[in-house]
Amino acid sequence: MKTRIILFTAILFAVISVQAQKFAYVDTQYILDNIPEFSEAQSQLDEISVQWQKEIETKFAEVDKMYKDYQTQAVLLPDDMKKKKEQEIVDREKEAKNLQKSRFGKDGDLFKKRQELVKPIQEKIYNAIQELANSNNYAVVFDKGGSLTMMYANPKYDISDDVLDNLGANMSNRKGKGKSGSSAPGSQSGGKSGGSNETPSSGTESREPKK
Repeated sequence: MKTRIILFTAILFAVISVQAQKFAYVDTQYILDNIPEFSEAQSQLDEISVQWQKEIETKFAEVDKMYKDYQTQAVLLPDDMKKKKEQEIVDREKEAKNLQKSRFGKDGDLFKKRQELVKPIQEKIYNAIQELANSNNYAVVFDKGGSLTMMYANPKYDISDDVLDNLGANMSNRKGKGKSGSSAPGSQSGGKSGGSNETPSSGTESREPKK
């Protein structure tokens, strides 16, 4: 009988402990959309991407011109000169492709620039979430915008606006459907709802000059 009472008491405490745990979720995309630093970072990345793309397109345009000039002159050139011209075209095209890869490929310049500009913002968001989780005793904070599949999310557990408050973001004109103001930090009030590698084509196919 005593063993049963101890076991029942242990189970009761376990149930109470689980029920006492608090859960919340955030929408990181909504948070990012309402942080000016992120918009500025995106604008910088767009400008850099356009600039580098133009640089690459210029390189491929030079290859096209070299190829067309070669086709026009080929009938008049001796074999040794043909081979020299052909190699020049192949080398120039390889140079253009290498530049494209270094700029937009995996771990390329654009990826590194994005890491440089966006990672500090992501760290600020993480620190704000951690601070709220610690101060409000949240056992788990899910990310609605992440890989986690959320079939249903009660808006009262959305602390995205609390995170923005923690970050000092302006609450008067926050972007995002269903976002109508903010609760006090750490509260669970209602009224809130949850919200590359890039390799641009040069448009030029790889080709070797006809002999």
